[in-house]
Amino acid sequence: MDDSIGRPLSRADVVKAVKRQRPPRIPMIRAKWWGEGLEEQYGERLRQFDRYPDDCGQLWVNPLNIAEMGLSWQVKGGAAHDSAVVLDDWGKLDEFIAKMPDPERDPQFARLAPAAASIRASGRYLLCGWWLLFFERPWAIRGMENLLADYYLEPANVHRLLDALCNLYCGYIRRAKRELEPDGFWTSDDLGHQTGPMMSPAIFHEMIFPYYVRVSRTLRECGMHFWLHSCGNNTPLLEDLIAAGVDVFHPVQKHTMDERQVMERFGGRITFLAGIDVQHTLQEKGPAGVREEVRFLIDTFDRPDGGMCLAAGNGIVSGTPFANIEAFLDEGVRYGAEHRRRFL
Repeated sequence: MDDSIGRPLSRADVVKAVKRQRPPRIPMIRAKWWGEGLEEQYGERLRQFDRYPDDCGQLWVNPLNIAEMGLSWQVKGGAAHDSAVVLDDWGKLDEFIAKMPDPERDPQFARLAPAAASIRASGRYLLCGWWLLFFERPWAIRGMENLLADYYLEPANVHRLLDALCNLYCGYIRRAKRELEPDGFWTSDDLGHQTGPMMSPAIFHEMIFPYYVRVSRTLRECGMHFWLHSCGNNTPLLEDLIAAGVDVFHPVQKHTMDERQVMERFGGRITFLAGIDVQHTLQEKGPAGVREEVRFLIDTFDRPDGGMCLAAGNGIVSGTPFANIEAFLDEGVRYGAEHRRRFL
């Protein structure tokens, strides 16, 4: 590989991609997302991929450790995401809100500061954030079935919970900016299932959209970009997500969202962190098919002014052929540079 291609992009170059200002290469962001069982399967062999760039560094903050809140009731246990229902009764909401952590007293930041300084010293873009925002976290707190009914039966309590979460998140964002100096905020809300959103666009707009706006406003004040991961078909929600201020959307999930239609409708107004399909393409196709899919994504989403980054669509899991991972990373860097040269 050409040494210049293998070097990470600078922070300024990733900012150009996010802001659609003619980056020199398509950034590779969370492309080496090693999912369940992959490191156990390949071990040190994965170090071979160190020669491919990571165009940003990423740090994780936990804004709400429920086990450390000191709640007066025992949380129901369970392995599934929503089986450990925290608020089985809205009557417990006052105590839950009162015992949320204070971002200004959280000791996590001292531990993260050296890593943040190292990433900044390398000249790379820095993402900082957490999983679960205004749908996934309430889902974990109330349980899926409860929450979907709450939108209709308990909207006032849902708003109280979301307002408290929003205040908490904004406090963590402000402290992160002050002490870690990140360039972007990464978070998730799996708002879609295979054929559409988990709730109607009207419910999203009424119940969740206002809090996205508030987080976005805080990020603007801090000079940070808003990166959102959301699995499933989010097409009916993209207009609201753009209006709320989301800068980068991931992954445009294969077989749930039509990539060409999404780009035709929304290209130029939001940057896509296009994720290669980890369920079928990386698992089932050969290296040639993987390279073909990478070129399809780049041809679809890369505009003359930019507006695209490339990622794994989700964690790359065990059973994925090693040669397919290499084909994805290699084609992403090589074709990502070649495609950009057409516009520069």
